[in-house]
Order: sequence, then C-alpha cells, then structure tokens
Amino acid sequence: MGTVTLGVSIAVPEPYGSLLQERRAGFGDPAAHGIPTHVTLLPPTEVDAGALPVIEAHLADVARAVRPFPMRLSGTGTFRPFSPVVFVQVVEGAAACTWLQKRVRDASGPLVRELQFSYHPHVTVAHGIAEEAMDRAYEELSAYEAAWTCASFALYEQGADGVWRKLNTYAFGGGIAAVPAQGAPVDEPATTI
Repeated sequence: MGTVTLGVSIAVPEPYGSLLQERRAGFGDPAAHGIPTHVTLLPPTEVDAGALPVIEAHLADVARAVRPFPMRLSGTGTFRPFSPVVFVQVVEGAAACTWLQKRVRDASGPLVRELQFSYHPHVTVAHGIAEEAMDRAYEELSAYEAAWTCASFALYEQGADGVWRKLNTYAFGGGIAAVPAQGAPVDEPATTI
C-alpha cells in the first residue's frame, strides 16, 4: 500500500484561521495556502498507509479522554536563529496542547516518534522566507489576539502536491466538534468520530 505523510493539529477557527493564513501568504510564504492555520500536535510523520485504521482508532481514544479547554493567542515569537519561523504565541491552552501531543505520540500507540525540537505550541505565520519578511511578520502581528474554546483536533494527510487535507476531526469527550472548518480551499469536509 505504500506510505502516507500525516499530521495532527488543532485548527484555528474562523475568522482567525483565514485571517492568519492570508497574512502568512502576504508575507510571501509559498506554503500558506497549502497549510490550514493550526497548532501542531504531531508534525509531518510518514507511516504505512495500511496503519490508518489503527491510527484513527488511537486518535479517537485520545480525544475521548479530553474535555474542551480555552485557547488564547497573543503576540508573536520566533525560533530564529535555530529555525526560520515566526509564530503567534499560544498563551492559554499550551499545557493542554502539550499533554495532547504526548498522548498522540504515546509509546503504546501507532504514532511513536521523536521530535526534532522540544515541543512548543504555536501558530506559524512565516517559515523559511526572507529575513525582512520574517521581521515584518513578527512586527505586524505583535499585537494579534484571538481566543476560542478548543473542542477537537484533526488528522491531516499531505498530498503529493504538498497540500495538507483534513481526513477526520476528533471531538473531545466523544462529542461533536464545535470548531467550524477553516474557509480555505484545501480544507475538505470532514467526518466526526
């Protein structure tokens, strides 16, 4: 069956998701329209395509063990000089994101992997672009604020075209996901588990 590249993330809901995606594109980031605005729980991970049913069951189990929690974004940060990234900071909900990403990558599950860097929840707004554009992103979004109740996360697959497409949304506590789909052309209707 081959392999697929998967990622797990918390979608940034509307109107915030599209606004940050458009800002990212405006800073000249060519990946902006192929990556829905998100907080990563599992970075791009190559897996055997045949493992997808086991992965989906694992993610449903993880989501059932979580209750909705407040998320708040505020201001900017950067990973430079270690990594060419400017991001919007997660100032509330970071501990819950950290707990979730550990459960997603749990040693007893199908998505075990080491991270290249220590986990730091954030929303990328510029990656691998000219330094001047990175500086602009850092400055222009320094007063950015957004808040919502996080009630789900999603599984995405990266296509051969580099675009990330949603496969499923996993509602916390086994409920219905409350976060509306981001209005980007790459976001396809999702089923709720």
